[in-house]
Amino acid sequence: FISSLSLFLNRRHLKNDRTTDVMRKIKSRTWKKQRYFRLQEDCMTIWYKSKKAGNAHSTFSVGDVEAVREGHQSEVLLSIADEFPPDRCFTLVFRGRRGNLDLVAESAGEAQSWIKGIRKLIDNLENMGQREKLDQWICDWFKRADKNRDGQMNFKEVRNLLKMMNVDMNEHHALRLFTMADKSQSGTLEDDEFVLFYKMLTQREDVLRVFQEYSGDGQKLTLQDLKDFLREEQLHEDGVQQYALKLIERYEPSDTAKMLQAMTFDGFLMYLNSSEGSISNPTMVDLYRDMTQPLCNYFISSSHNTYLLEDQIRGHSSVEGYIRALKRGCRCVEVDCWDGPNGEPIVYHGHTFTSKIFFKDVVTVLGNYAFKASQYPVILSIENHCSIEQQKVMAQHLTQILGDKLLKSPLDGKIPIGLPSPEDLKGKILLKGKKIGGLENSMNGVVDDPLMGEVSDEEETQDLLLLNTNGGKYISLLSVAFSSLLSSPLLSSRLVSSRLVSSRLLSSPLLSSVALNFQTAGVEMDLNDGLFSQNGHCGYVLKPTFMCNTDERFDPENPQNRDGYKPLSLSVQVISGQQLPKVNIKEGSIIDPLVRVEIHGIPLDQAKQETRYIDNNGFNPVWYDTLQFTIHVPELALVRFVVEDYDKTSKNDFVGQFTLPFTCIQPGYRHIHLLSKDGNLKNNVFFEH
Repeated sequence: FISSLSLFLNRRHLKNDRTTDVMRKIKSRTWKKQRYFRLQEDCMTIWYKSKKAGNAHSTFSVGDVEAVREGHQSEVLLSIADEFPPDRCFTLVFRGRRGNLDLVAESAGEAQSWIKGIRKLIDNLENMGQREKLDQWICDWFKRADKNRDGQMNFKEVRNLLKMMNVDMNEHHALRLFTMADKSQSGTLEDDEFVLFYKMLTQREDVLRVFQEYSGDGQKLTLQDLKDFLREEQLHEDGVQQYALKLIERYEPSDTAKMLQAMTFDGFLMYLNSSEGSISNPTMVDLYRDMTQPLCNYFISSSHNTYLLEDQIRGHSSVEGYIRALKRGCRCVEVDCWDGPNGEPIVYHGHTFTSKIFFKDVVTVLGNYAFKASQYPVILSIENHCSIEQQKVMAQHLTQILGDKLLKSPLDGKIPIGLPSPEDLKGKILLKGKKIGGLENSMNGVVDDPLMGEVSDEEETQDLLLLNTNGGKYISLLSVAFSSLLSSPLLSSRLVSSRLVSSRLLSSPLLSSVALNFQTAGVEMDLNDGLFSQNGHCGYVLKPTFMCNTDERFDPENPQNRDGYKPLSLSVQVISGQQLPKVNIKEGSIIDPLVRVEIHGIPLDQAKQETRYIDNNGFNPVWYDTLQFTIHVPELALVRFVVEDYDKTSKNDFVGQFTLPFTCIQPGYRHIHLLSKDGNLKNNVFFEH
């Protein structure tokens, strides 16, 4: 029934002839320690230990690795570039906020074996279908529970497994399921017997109820049955017959059922768990917005203090912050520039104890990663504290490293009447910061400061007196070479820190965005990620029409006054959860889950409601609780689903969440695939909208 499980169990009986490689783990120029590494038999787990650790060892899953970078592509490996050649070096980049692993192999060939091997395993995981993911999930649980590694599970191991899986099951009921699955009556579960036990354990009565409501014989959904379900529950209208046939072809595991143009319960369950059965409308996850409007008509995904990986006072600065933000679709990153040693500008959070990185390294990373996740423009927000001499160095690095990617002048060589569009600026990097004079003068090669008069290109070393944003005066040395690269008359930003909440408007209000600390998990980042989860994760989301029309005045305090005001009702029935993760590592602890639905939008729409909590069941809790809301401005509303572990004596523990725009919700029976605090995928909540 499950081929990958059988393969996994069979490989357990192979001889222990796995290859162990010695590599250096690098943390700094002075911290370089040897570690033993090997790939486990499941081809999913990497085992490693130090020479002096005895039997102690550590492991990590290939599924936790986001990417493998070859050569000196980290600050740590760059620091030892003179000691180890790039063909022996590589970096494992982990998902979420976990630190990277920098390694040096004994030879270039050995490094390539690991690089290619891990990349292949990552590709295999990413290309897994629903059924293969289920197979792998079962394999993982079997491996965890089979403590003596004999390829069998006795009842004691099964009881431990249930606690590990977050379910407090009656022992008599657990023994009954175990006995039913033990077809060989050997007192242990092997291969297909464990699969049978798993199927009985995970029987979805909630989904079966829906399935049988539409099935004529209780065994299958005919094509007409499936069409009825899609029309009446999923509200699918156009081309429903072709869509139903596509679902059968894509998710039905039985060839016989496919020939009959029917769907079995297994196929129905796979469909509901797929992206098409998700709460997010897949047509809105892809790029679907008009990208030809002026930049000011878009919400832009923006980062504050992008260089930080930790807190803003003593945290670690790293180019990794830029890589992570850009790969998440961020389109506006911040660089705080200060004079550095040997004439090289540095980046850090000024007047704090944060570590420092070189400006040129930030620019290099920007050139390499700006357009990996999105082809739409990146805005580089410069906070300039450098002397004229080091501003010239900044200008040199920007022009030499970024080349044609850097937007130095209007696209058609003429003074723009309005802002260009994201489509116009594809593949371009824009600089934002304080600029000498206006755009028209800078295009003519002359900058005009109201307090200083005209300054030509030849007078680059002249000191300039500028006004700050509060109207007071301060002395600032501004290089014309650097200023000429900036587009600040067109750009401004609003900075919001999820540790601190600060708000400031810079220069003109033509373009504004909310900048968050991407390095800090929390509600603010959940909402930001939710907003930009649509439109291909490209970092640009078109604002509602009433916010783009300059003739229309939108008052968020009184939404009923706008044209086209039409409040909508949202009814959510939270049905069940599946395999919710533990939050307390204490042995034997089981969570008491509840679900809270939050509406974030205009003041009138701010609301939250929650279900009751379920005692001692994080494995398959069932609620059937209905929550109802009125949404006054649906175009601006975000819906956040939160699962918590109830605690009557202290604050509830966070289990998982998922946030999306109200307009992207699919109606009907849907699954929510929860995310952890760091954005990694967890398990499901099933609900009807």
